[in-house]
Amino acid sequence: MGTGKLIVLTGPSGVGKGTLLRSLLKQHPELYLSISVTTRAPRLGEVDGKDYYFVSRSTFERMVAKGELLEWAEFANNCYGTPRIPVETQIRQGKWVILEIELQGARQIRQTFPEALRIFILPPSLPELEYRIRNRGQDTEEAIVRRLRRAQEEIDAASEFDIQIVNDDFEKALGRIEATLFATATC
Repeated sequence: MGTGKLIVLTGPSGVGKGTLLRSLLKQHPELYLSISVTTRAPRLGEVDGKDYYFVSRSTFERMVAKGELLEWAEFANNCYGTPRIPVETQIRQGKWVILEIELQGARQIRQTFPEALRIFILPPSLPELEYRIRNRGQDTEEAIVRRLRRAQEEIDAASEFDIQIVNDDFEKALGRIEATLFATATC
């Protein structure tokens, strides 16, 4: 992995991006996960600086104004963004950096890092996605409806990405991500 690379992982909320990513990082510790900054409150068990950097909206807005974020988006009434300096530093050092981000941020990355490998994770179906979101037990009914509406918009944009992977079987989806990443290592 001598040459640094930016890898973008996107997909609707509840599709299993986080679970796939955790397994990928466990099997490939040489990959560097960029930790996002967010204005949302921590979920049970989340740790500041490990899962996210949790900040106030005013701090987030200051970071945007100062150009400290590589990309940012507002989703479900919360802001999310990627701190610029750690990502650029890791890429310069030859690391492969993975961003787990929303569609809006992924579109920004396409403009700022056109050479990034962009992977979109799809659900097997919308009813299955709804089941997964409800089964998490983390969202209000209003938030679930909002996430599902947004999910359809995101799914419609999947063709904008280099690779689309359906997460209908966890091991197969993980294997396909690995094949995609490491097949490009020789290019």
